[in-house]
Amino acid sequence: QVQLVESGGGLVQAGGSLRLSCAASDRTFSSYHMGWFRQAPGKEREFVAAITWSRSSTRYTDSVQGRFTISRDNAKNTGYLQMNSLKPEDTAVYFCAVTNRWGDYTPHRYAYWGQGTQVTVSS
Repeated sequence: QVQLVESGGGLVQAGGSLRLSCAASDRTFSSYHMGWFRQAPGKEREFVAAITWSRSSTRYTDSVQGRFTISRDNAKNTGYLQMNSLKPEDTAVYFCAVTNRWGDYTPHRYAYWGQGTQVTVSS
């Protein structure tokens, strides 16, 4: 099974930017669709963005559309989430995950998960 490790989280002021990375353990990563999710304290884990294995399609939740960009480099077994114009409500633990199924963005459809990276946006 593929193992995923997120990095790049941290503390940033509102309006700032962060770039999250998701490093996969092996080349099977390139055969999976990848997604980013987040979970704030006391809330359920929610979908943020997803990208197909081939990078042909992307999908974003409405609240991040136009501010966040998902991408991947299959040669490096790594995925990314560029986050711009950050808001305090973006504060959460961010997780990357992979799935064989495109089109269903609920967490239970994703088979493998990283441990998460904390993003904190101060006002």
